[in-house]
Amino acid sequence: MTEPRTPPPGLAELERAARAAPAAPRREPVVDCDNLVRIFHAEGVEVQALQGLDLTVAEGEMTALVGASGSGKSTLLGILSGLDLPTAGRARVAGHDLLAMGRRERLAYRRRTVGFVWQQTARNLLPYLTALENVALPMAYARTPRRERAARAAGLLDALGVGDCAHRRPAELSGGEQQRVAVAVAAANRPRVLLADEPTGELDTAGGEQVFAALRRANEELAATVLVVTHDPLVSRQVRRTVQIRDGRTAAETLRDEELAPAEYAVLDRVGRLQLPREYVERYGLRRRVRLTAERDHVGVWRAAERPQPGGPPHGGQHDEGEDA
Repeated sequence: MTEPRTPPPGLAELERAARAAPAAPRREPVVDCDNLVRIFHAEGVEVQALQGLDLTVAEGEMTALVGASGSGKSTLLGILSGLDLPTAGRARVAGHDLLAMGRRERLAYRRRTVGFVWQQTARNLLPYLTALENVALPMAYARTPRRERAARAAGLLDALGVGDCAHRRPAELSGGEQQRVAVAVAAANRPRVLLADEPTGELDTAGGEQVFAALRRANEELAATVLVVTHDPLVSRQVRRTVQIRDGRTAAETLRDEELAPAEYAVLDRVGRLQLPREYVERYGLRRRVRLTAERDHVGVWRAAERPQPGGPPHGGQHDEGEDA
């Protein structure tokens, strides 16, 4: 008589077992980039992909990095993942100085501190391993005891809605299933930060929503800080905080609250430089030079040709002809 199969433990149970004692509160941001520069050289041409980018992400946030192709967002993710090095500036992730890490520390960082999900489904999973074996593999590299690997891998797959795919190979899975298994692989070693580069880029709407649900589950139940890179501004509706990147710099942020309308913020760098959102620049016809006025509780930004009055709009113009900061 065969004994009944014991179901794998739930995700919350796995995490409780992994954290015997509560972690001390962390005051520093888990991701901290200051004046980050990345220059590429190819055939005598110099390309500056990052031009003094600043970014901080608090522990436990789920944030979307949004920008057009060539804006520098994937370059930033490559640096944060430990796959690339910045040319200048400062970048720290979970206490690791990314510019000063040696080879051994970098390898340990990529195995334990960060997890990564590629856009291309074929890059995330080994084709000759089952889903369960793919999730267990990073744990073997991190020297997790063998008996724990299968239990945690099964628990992760169940929690992310692909438990029934455990014994299938990637070719037997849909694109959305492959990406959810990839999230489980990225979360296998309990990383502090989980990075995803266009994880829904090859999926339809339904598959994309399932992948984002898996990322939210990793954020909320695994306590992983999640950064998702995308060129699709609609994806930003899936997260509370969206950071817009333009021309290698952080340009604006949008914060969403369940009870309030979304609020958009421009980003000041450490020397006070400010990028206005492109739609504001075009709407108000701002070009090259703008006029600033110091108001009681804000700064007014006007077209240079206009003459603002203290506390009011320019002569001959309506107040909405300029933009208040």
